[in-house]
Order: sequence, then C-alpha cells, then structure tokens
Amino acid sequence: MLFYVCFYIVLAALFAICMQGLLVTLNHQHPKWQLDESRIGTNPGVSYRPQPEDAEGANSIQYVAANKTDVLTWVNIMNQFLAPYEDHTLLPGGGKNQVICDFNSTISSGNVCAFDVKNLGACSAAEGYGYSRSAPCIFIKLNRIYGWQPEFYEDMEDLPAEMPDDLVNHIKSLPASDRRQIWISCSELTKTDENLLGPIQYMPSQGFPAYYYPYMNIEGYLSPLVAVHLARPKPKTTISIECRAWAKNIVYRGGSRDRTGSALVDDERSSSGTVRVVAVVVPSSENPRNESTAL
Repeated sequence: MLFYVCFYIVLAALFAICMQGLLVTLNHQHPKWQLDESRIGTNPGVSYRPQPEDAEGANSIQYVAANKTDVLTWVNIMNQFLAPYEDHTLLPGGGKNQVICDFNSTISSGNVCAFDVKNLGACSAAEGYGYSRSAPCIFIKLNRIYGWQPEFYEDMEDLPAEMPDDLVNHIKSLPASDRRQIWISCSELTKTDENLLGPIQYMPSQGFPAYYYPYMNIEGYLSPLVAVHLARPKPKTTISIECRAWAKNIVYRGGSRDRTGSALVDDERSSSGTVRVVAVVVPSSENPRNESTAL
C-alpha cells in the first residue's frame, strides 16, 4: 500500500513539473510557432457571415423573403456578429485603443484601427442587411494569422491576367496610396450568357485596407469587413457565387478537391482566398409559401 502511495506521489510530481515546464514556454500575446513554422501557414482563409446556426444542416443561407420570422433569423445572426463593432464596451479594454485610420496614418503602439459599421449603406443594421427586400448582403472577412503581412498589387503592371476587368479599372482609378488593399471580387462561379447575379455593390470599399495589417493580437482589434450587396439577383434561380481575395501572397487554386485560395459556403471545410455562395432568390412581393431564398 505504501508503495502505491509513493508511486502516485512521484507520478503526480513529475506531471506537475512537466506541466510547469510547458506553461513557461507559452506566451498569451503571440503563438510560439508562427507563419511558415505553424500549421496555419501563411495563406489566410476567407470566411463569410451570416452562417447558419445549425452546424449539421446545409451550409447555406435559406429564407423566405416574405416571411418575417425567416428574415429576422438572419438579421439576428448578423446583429450578434456585428455587436462588438457596434458596441465597443463588449471588447477587451472597452475598445478605448481604437483609432480612426487612413492610408496616411501612423498607428501608435498599442492602438488598433477601428472599423465603422455606419459606412455600410444598404448593408447596415438599419436596412436589415437587405434581407427583407430580396437584396441580401454577405459579409466577407479574412481569417486572422498572427504577424501575416499582405503583399499588395501596387504596380499596375503586376495585376494578374485573370483579375476581373471591373476590379482592374477600379484599382487604376484610385490614388497610388489607396491601392494598398487586399481586393475582393465576386462573380458567378459558372458563367452563363444571362447575368443571373445582377449588379454587385461592395461596402464600405472593395477591399481590406493595409492599415489593418499585420494582426498582432492587440486587444480591441476587429477584423475589417467587406459587405457584398446583391442588389438584384434573378428570382427563383440557383446562382453559384465565388468571392475571391486578391493579394500577391494569397494562393488560389479552384476545384472541388484540394482547393486552396478558397472557402466553400456549402462545405464545412475552410480554405483560403475565396468564398463560394449558392443563391436562390424569391422576391417578397410574390408571398411564396414553399419557396425560399438561399445564399
């Protein structure tokens, strides 16, 4: 009996010593393994909001635009997601270190750039994020990687040949300083002769500005967002939409398997560079009973 008591005391002591040694190596401010040394790597994932609350159900946004309960479900999900953006008291430190930034700003140590949700136009909370009008908004964000610094397309000669013409023209229209962004472009995944998607608006801009990077795990930091407003998608039509992030060091490869540079909304797996959305829009004016809007 005495042997077992001594044995377990020694075992517990060894465990405590090993655990203490492990805790000494941990840093709550930054990960021990970073960028290429970490399993996360250097290719940030693209994610979207709102996401279904039922993790086991279809990974898409489905609702009947004429059904107030359906609409309110998605509005509430967005309200919950944007709550820290609206109410800074929900942030560590109360968001007191958030400052308004621009492309000419120099951020002091310990401060982070604020993201103003009042600049979202038709994708604001006051507009119900467009869901009741069959003109829904999808919010795109880049997943955080500690210390990752994007490489921007600042030289117009470096723009990829596959970059959409409208995005190329938009970038060329901006001052050189404002081109330091991770760009977002959305289009139909399967091209058709008919424009099923309709016009797209990006708010507050079509990219994630440079001053939000790198992410250094400073309290009060909020990821920048791009609200993609589908103003007039074709009713009762399934539309596959792909939104891609553009930077020199974001790797993209399409396809249904081994996809990089992408994240599929209808798949629980997350990868980097794009987000794919499947949409079927039913206008609220038709008062449907058995049909739904899916994003």
